[in-house]
Amino acid sequence: MQRLDVLKTYKLLIGGAYERSESGRYLPLRDKKGGLVANIAWASRKDLRNAVVAARGAQSGWAGRSAYNRGQILYRIAEMMEGRKTQFVAERMREGATAKAAEADVAAAIDLWVHYAGWCDKYQQVFSAVNPVSSAHFNFSVPEPTGVVGVLADAAAPLQALAASLAPVIASGNTVVWVGPAAIGASALTFGEVLGTSDLPAGVVNLLVSERAELRPHLAGHMDVNAVVAVGADDAERKQLQLDAVRNLKRLTFWEGPAADPYRILALTETKTTWHPVGF
Repeated sequence: MQRLDVLKTYKLLIGGAYERSESGRYLPLRDKKGGLVANIAWASRKDLRNAVVAARGAQSGWAGRSAYNRGQILYRIAEMMEGRKTQFVAERMREGATAKAAEADVAAAIDLWVHYAGWCDKYQQVFSAVNPVSSAHFNFSVPEPTGVVGVLADAAAPLQALAASLAPVIASGNTVVWVGPAAIGASALTFGEVLGTSDLPAGVVNLLVSERAELRPHLAGHMDVNAVVAVGADDAERKQLQLDAVRNLKRLTFWEGPAADPYRILALTETKTTWHPVGF
């Protein structure tokens, strides 16, 4: 008698827990021949709201950790990915990548986590400033995390782009609600399993897989989301995001170009300026 394979169901990562979508919907993952190899939970608007609540609850604690400790945790993520490299290569190949491309993608993603781990306790030194003022004051500016950040990933984003859209966001103390497409859902949600064993506090990263157009207006319009990063947005989507985000003056960032860029960290911080009297 022929044995039937037990197909994996990839679950969403919300508040540190692996959840099936509250809607009960799933997206099929098929191989090149059209055969069903897995199911991916399809996030709904309710799942998005739950993820924002989890991200908000985790944000102050994550921002309150030392920069050195955040760097340790990002480096731990890279360690865990290195240990599961074979699995990630297999996931990328099931999503259509060649073996060579999959190996390069996984290696680049690991390197990006190491890169941003190093920036955690350095970006403030680089981007802060002592400001010259013509009064008896000591005046300085330092970057602080924005808060809860939503990320809209594009359909072409592999593991390298996943790292590039998560690591710079959380490096400064932000928490994130990441929305990705089904095309990379298996890799992204497997990465969620890495986060569960990498000392990252629950709720700092929340991973949802859905149709981008379905959750985009709810993420951009959510009053408790402080910023949205859109990867691969065309002109029409940029305009719509600007309209959706206007109610709470949400910061919008459109990322293209180099992934290993400390200015990605700066883009999701707010500058705090302090005045202190001297000479009295």
